[in-house]
Amino acid sequence: MAVKEFKAESKRLLDMMIHSIYTQKEIFLRELISNSSDAIDKIYYKALTDENLVFDKDSYFVKVTADKASRILTITDTGIGMTPEDLENNLGVIAKSGSLAFKKENESKDGHDIIGQFGVGFYSAFMVADVVTVISKPLGSDVAYKWESMGADGYTIEPCEKDSVGTEVILKIKENTEEESYDEFLEEYRLKSIIKKYSDFIRYPIKMDVAGKRPKEGSDNEFEDYQEEQIVNSQVPIWKKNKSELTPEDYDTFYAEKRYGFDKPMKHIHISVDGVVRYNSILYIPGSTPFDYYSKEFEKGLELYSNGVLIMNKCADLLPDFFSFVKGMVDSEDLSLNISREMLQHDRQLKLIAKNIQSKIKGQLQSLLKDEREQYEQFYKSFGRQLKFGVYNDYGMHKDVLQDLLMFYSSKEKKLVTLDEYVSRMPEEQKYIYYASGETNERIDKLPQTEIVSDKGYEILYFTDDIDEFAIKMIMTYKEKAFKSVSSGDLGIESDEDKKETESEENDSKELFGYMKDLLSGKVQNVKASKRLRTHPVCFSTDGEVTIEMEKILKAMPNSGDVKADKVLEINTHHAVFQSLKDAYENDKEKLSLYTTLLYSQALLIEGLPIEDPVEFTNDICKIMV
Repeated sequence: MAVKEFKAESKRLLDMMIHSIYTQKEIFLRELISNSSDAIDKIYYKALTDENLVFDKDSYFVKVTADKASRILTITDTGIGMTPEDLENNLGVIAKSGSLAFKKENESKDGHDIIGQFGVGFYSAFMVADVVTVISKPLGSDVAYKWESMGADGYTIEPCEKDSVGTEVILKIKENTEEESYDEFLEEYRLKSIIKKYSDFIRYPIKMDVAGKRPKEGSDNEFEDYQEEQIVNSQVPIWKKNKSELTPEDYDTFYAEKRYGFDKPMKHIHISVDGVVRYNSILYIPGSTPFDYYSKEFEKGLELYSNGVLIMNKCADLLPDFFSFVKGMVDSEDLSLNISREMLQHDRQLKLIAKNIQSKIKGQLQSLLKDEREQYEQFYKSFGRQLKFGVYNDYGMHKDVLQDLLMFYSSKEKKLVTLDEYVSRMPEEQKYIYYASGETNERIDKLPQTEIVSDKGYEILYFTDDIDEFAIKMIMTYKEKAFKSVSSGDLGIESDEDKKETESEENDSKELFGYMKDLLSGKVQNVKASKRLRTHPVCFSTDGEVTIEMEKILKAMPNSGDVKADKVLEINTHHAVFQSLKDAYENDKEKLSLYTTLLYSQALLIEGLPIEDPVEFTNDICKIMV
């Protein structure tokens, strides 16, 4: 019998299929089962227009059989079968899809969609088999045909015997090598796990002869081995059931079965869309933070199915980074699959699904915030940092999506509040949304810079995450109100009388402050009378966009450069210390130098910044004690 050569540069393509396209050898079983499912679907399509053909779903199945002794794995289906022309066209030309052509011919009919790329995924069988044999009897024919190939050298087609309509794909599994073990693809437990992983929701039964033990008849102590045909796939996925049929426990069970997490999910979102793009999805908001969530090892993404067949374990394109904590799956009949099901085209359908999913997640979080505040705060403690990073990332591109989900601790409420809640409480005369930054709420409470804002009765938001200020810089304004740090040079609070008084004090002490500025040359931008201090003697304020907290964060980063806030040393002219400064300026410049250095060190300590020379600082304290 003459061996026919593959067409379309098949030798090169087949080598690429086996060594490049598929990343895991186990994929071959998914592909062959999907092709079998497609073959049964084709009979279903025929039955829609052929009144002589009755489609009884219970009569159709896929069976997987392993013969370890002969190293033979067989995938059998009761589908439509293939003629010699089908075998030639579908299996003789790599990258030609018989299922795709059939689908186009039947686009107008209702019924099952066909996902197979027969003639593409089929060749993944050569990753695990030395010889691939296909025995097929087409619907309406008395003759069966055998296609056989040992790889890129070519194939043969000849008539053969087969009792029933359908197809058998027979794989002669490769012998083990030092690098690879192929025995696993003949083991019952391994085959079942692959089917469960990729093909659990194929709509037709997938059968296997499963081994078991049972007591021997008439004996209580002796057991015998037996085999029993079992259906090993679930067939009906939870996401295709009506929501009214499902209970919260059903969703929790699915979460656990899919190993999305060891926790109990906080919320689930069940989506069914039948529009421009059709898809079903079940999404989960986890109840706790995964242990590796804020590490480089964490990998975001949703499971992606095409008509019930798992295509990707983690499709990152379905989730924006700021919602990367969401777990779950998407199943669509409309996705365009590239040369293999592992390589998904970045097409319009995928983008539409991702956009809709983002909207659904945001809606669920807003609902949680509005109706179940305590649960939302629990969620926010776990994932609020990610939302804030989402605001900061991409130059604030997503701030409009996320800003209403943000929460910060409030100086007045003593709990987390939203930006909307803050603005709704602002007095009419208040110009800015005020915030203070620090390591903890307790430390911020004691900051001297907060005194004047608190005295005015204005609420202050506490920023304790290193990302907070950076995110707010991207938002810039919320409901036409700009953000203002309590350490900013101009707080927009002082009355005209206060400004005149401060200017007068500045003029009166111009020489003193100038002298102190020279003493601190290179350390501060200026020394001036404070408009914000009430009880404390000294503090830092800042000019420019970089605050002291931002300086600390940036300095902790590798290769950050010498980024510094423009610090201004502010002196409380109503404090007793100021009188000591004036006296020293008039009578003892050495003592003024000592006082200036100590006040500068005090301001550093208040901000949590390191003192440049701790030994000198302690010696200076001793000098004023003797």
